[in-house]
Amino acid sequence: MSMPVVASFEDESDQAVRPAGPCVMVVFGATGDLTMRKLVPALYNLEKAKFLPNEFAVLGVAHDELSIEDFRKKVTRFLQAEDHGTEAWDRFQQCLHYQRGDFGDQATFVRVREALDAIDQQHGTQRNYLFYMATAPKFFGEIVQQLGRAGLSDQGEDHWRRVVIEKPFGQDLDSALALNRIIKAVISEDQIYRIDHYLGKETVQNIMVFRFGNGIFEPIWDRRYIDHVAITNAETVGVELRGGYFDNAGTLRDMVPNHMMQLISLTAMEPPSSFSASAVRDEQSKVLHAITPLSSEDVLHQTVRGQYGEGVVQKEKLQAYRSEPGVLRDSKTETFVAMKLNIDNWRWAGVPFYLRTGKRMPRRHTEITIQFKRAPFQLFRETAIHRLQTNRLVIQIQPDEAMSLTYGAKIPGPVLRVGSVEMSCEYAKYFGTEPSTGYEVLLYDCMMGDATLFQRSDMVEAGWKILDPVLDVWKALPARNFPNYAAGTWGPKEADDLMARDGRHWRQIE
Repeated sequence: MSMPVVASFEDESDQAVRPAGPCVMVVFGATGDLTMRKLVPALYNLEKAKFLPNEFAVLGVAHDELSIEDFRKKVTRFLQAEDHGTEAWDRFQQCLHYQRGDFGDQATFVRVREALDAIDQQHGTQRNYLFYMATAPKFFGEIVQQLGRAGLSDQGEDHWRRVVIEKPFGQDLDSALALNRIIKAVISEDQIYRIDHYLGKETVQNIMVFRFGNGIFEPIWDRRYIDHVAITNAETVGVELRGGYFDNAGTLRDMVPNHMMQLISLTAMEPPSSFSASAVRDEQSKVLHAITPLSSEDVLHQTVRGQYGEGVVQKEKLQAYRSEPGVLRDSKTETFVAMKLNIDNWRWAGVPFYLRTGKRMPRRHTEITIQFKRAPFQLFRETAIHRLQTNRLVIQIQPDEAMSLTYGAKIPGPVLRVGSVEMSCEYAKYFGTEPSTGYEVLLYDCMMGDATLFQRSDMVEAGWKILDPVLDVWKALPARNFPNYAAGTWGPKEADDLMARDGRHWRQIE
């Protein structure tokens, strides 16, 4: 049984559109898949919604030999055809510029500086530059160093410079520390925006509003009332064309220190003193530092790894991971991870956090499940009720953003029977839908200088400290039973056993 929630919200006239200030977004790796499929549509959506200033431009930098017109044609192929010829379309096309160059060549950055001088004159962008690293991770440190040598990283009272860095930020704790040292030798922490597109999801941002803006939830958001928290991130896709990268990284490095740790910290954080970036990230950092370190023995009992074999997803027969392009035929790389973590603080002592994330699963689905403790049974001992359903809050992040709360209610009739009732709120139903890639909010925040949804260096390092023992044990004891789950299933049996040993189970996702 499902009961919709009636949502109320202020009239749009109260939510004035505030465009970002003048700036140029410089995209390194401008002809790559991330730029074309995510960044370009996100910027265009911002343009249509009037969140981009009139004094705005994009400078694409890549090694491809393209003219500005070639680049504009390439970009606009990824935009909606029905928008061709509109005012927003024409305005967006005219703000696109291109500079060919190699990231390791200092002459490239001299040409970038000259191009930016010309763009400032043409578009009135006032020397405010947002540098976006849409490149392979190996170029992150080198590009920042080159920006410093070219004098492009220096801020002033009348202009700003910011650098956006994609995941993964390092491959382990040592590499993350090294990358932080390289970057911070050139720019300060307040200029660095470590981006995670999951944080652009409306439901993720709404966790804070839901918890701290509703007086009925925060008082029960702790160990006294919550039994456990389970976070699932499931993908139907395999490694696609990223086999070479993914076989060296694996799901643990690719997903857990960024996506999953961010979801844990937002779910478990204490109320911040304000919604300023520093206050919110201070509380997130405290959560990550409070996660109990895993010993080698803990890794063996509290973590699970898997790799998919042949199987079927949505009636399509799929090959095993080891048959994917760019993957070693005897690869030991995991495509699935499950683990149990504990947060050693007053609020969460004794409440386990279960995580699972994997590829080639039955559905594309990300959710946070808050499972509340069972009510005392004694009241119902004289009735026909054999088992009471516990309350459960599900925060669904993708593909559809929604929240649902399950509780028990009496089924009509002469016998006392309890049925499960669900109150649900689907975002699209109540607030409508807007074209979104998940990057719109984040790019706008970068332009506005709001770092709330971006990882700080101490958060990145804390995440790797949690995972380093897992990486060490898995390296010392390579998996012997890969592949151990079929494509199109919910992962290896050991992931179910991880919760079953504690008398719990993953929520069934239909």
